[in-house]
Amino acid sequence: MTRTEITDLILAAKHKKGLKWADIAKKVGQSKEWTTAALLGQMTLDKKQAATVGKLLGLPPEAVDQLQWVPYKGSLPTAVPADPLLYRFYELIMVYGTTIKSLIHEEFGDGIMSAIDFSMDISRVEDPKGDRVKIVLNGKFLPYKMY
Repeated sequence: MTRTEITDLILAAKHKKGLKWADIAKKVGQSKEWTTAALLGQMTLDKKQAATVGKLLGLPPEAVDQLQWVPYKGSLPTAVPADPLLYRFYELIMVYGTTIKSLIHEEFGDGIMSAIDFSMDISRVEDPKGDRVKIVLNGKFLPYKMY
């Protein structure tokens, strides 16, 4: 069974049971953002988390076992995403990437924002002109070191 097949099983079971990612995250004991990334194949679950997901979604033992493997990260099928929502993030980086980079370097120095020591929060902000998506990315600054 491949990781892609396991993801397909997870998505089908989630849909069939009428669950939201937040429902599953509560059972797993992690944020909805981390749990979603994990179940879409980008994070590693521990034994207890994998067993919880397996029981909740009715996954076979092989799938539960593989949820505990360190995945190959990076799940986009192409360099430039075709999905409109994902493309907008790509567009955001094309337009504002140099601004983000410049402001981070000005504030912190030469380095990067970690995607390992990292958290994310996605929420809805109600607005009379149309609800807005609020995404907060919180990553540790890692300076480049001299050697």
